[in-house]
Amino acid sequence: MSNEKLSQIKTAGFILKPNDPEIKTLYERIKAQFESKGISVILAERSAQRVGLEGMVFEKMCEKSDFLVSLGGDGTLLSLVRRSHGHNKPVVGINAGNLGFLADVTIDDVELFLEQLIRDEYRIDERMMIEGYIERKNGQKEPFFAFNDVVITRPVVSKIATIYASIDGERFNTYKGDGLIIATPTGSTAYNLAAGGPVMYPLTQALIMTPILAHSLTQRPLVVPADFTIELSSPEERVIAVIDGQDDYEMVPEDVLVIRGAKRGAKLLHRKERNYFSVLREKLSWGDEN
Repeated sequence: MSNEKLSQIKTAGFILKPNDPEIKTLYERIKAQFESKGISVILAERSAQRVGLEGMVFEKMCEKSDFLVSLGGDGTLLSLVRRSHGHNKPVVGINAGNLGFLADVTIDDVELFLEQLIRDEYRIDERMMIEGYIERKNGQKEPFFAFNDVVITRPVVSKIATIYASIDGERFNTYKGDGLIIATPTGSTAYNLAAGGPVMYPLTQALIMTPILAHSLTQRPLVVPADFTIELSSPEERVIAVIDGQDDYEMVPEDVLVIRGAKRGAKLLHRKERNYFSVLREKLSWGDEN
């Protein structure tokens, strides 16, 4: 566990869940709570425009903030983590709904969270991320970062995806089916879990490769060290690479998807008492008697 603390707690940068009619009211309420504790609040420009308020260009907001806040759900937090990765700022999620795997501060807990934050009663976890790129057949590289997963899949339902997979330059498998998920431990409870992959403790350093509806009973999820380089390609058909369920890249034969653990992870700011196994028990109904 990390013992890292914020150097100062003066300014928080916010992004908001899009397309939520109640988010402006929630934001103004939470902004007042932050300001009552002496923490100034900056709203990202795109979020501000959606709710008719003034905001700051995202990159500048990240630079000026001591930590970043997503107000929404896990998807909002995931987007903030990816976009702010280059700034290396801790991110906390305030969940405008049910308890999430990532956004774990509820609306009702904001006051308590702020009091604990000021008293240094919090922790900062570093979660591994994926860094990768798509190398086109002309040599051009399109880089990306992923927090949860990268999925390579068929572009239409009627097609089967054939995926060649290599690790550190050595071909080891051909996947045939609906596709393949490469997940981080944080992303193990997302699409990976639905596809039958393992749940991994989020501070683990590893990559999970889980086939999606494989056309062979011999295909099973595989866990590899985070410093391995995974190369994926499709020999004949077009496929789609989906990054964290948010960005899509179309790949044609001779394009190669290259993935490895990122050199620097994402920093998530949590309440000190937040327990990952309690979240699993609640979200997955583990241990229910009925």
